[in-house]
Amino acid sequence: MKEATCGVQAMENSPEEEKCGEFKHKHKKDISKNKRAVRCLHTACEHAKCTLSSSIQASIEIDLLYEGIYFYTSITCARFEELNADLFHGTLGPVEKALWDAKLDKSQIHDIVLLGGSTHIPNIQKLLQNFFNGKELNKSINPDEAVAYSTAVQGAILSGDKSENVQDLPLLDVTLFPLALKLLVES
Repeated sequence: MKEATCGVQAMENSPEEEKCGEFKHKHKKDISKNKRAVRCLHTACEHAKCTLSSSIQASIEIDLLYEGIYFYTSITCARFEELNADLFHGTLGPVEKALWDAKLDKSQIHDIVLLGGSTHIPNIQKLLQNFFNGKELNKSINPDEAVAYSTAVQGAILSGDKSENVQDLPLLDVTLFPLALKLLVES
């Protein structure tokens, strides 16, 4: 069995896998079995992805990555988007399902608020904006505060809090993020 995470894990690993292959091609050494090297590369790729949310290129620079070898490379926003194009388009499936389940048409949606790391990716923002016929995404809400607030409300409701602060808030189909995305798939 292998673990799949609706594209999120694959998106996290795509630059890492490419750069691992680049290292092997350049230096004729395979780092994939070395946990320290893979962890260092993963961390550097995570930083690069954060940089790509606001820049067109990011550097990946690791001292002594493997067997004393200094590794320097870069990745462009265009390359990251190319590596993940199928995954990006797959993000619309859950949105369409949520609308279908709620019996809503996308024209009935007033605000679009994105939460989570992948939602900082410009291509995902553009896909969602296009899906909702050009409607502007609501970026005035701090995503971290929204997650904290909704978690607090969910906790209060689930613990049986009957105070007026939460009594009129419905709890609809709540699934915690890690549970929602982890699936077991036969390989």
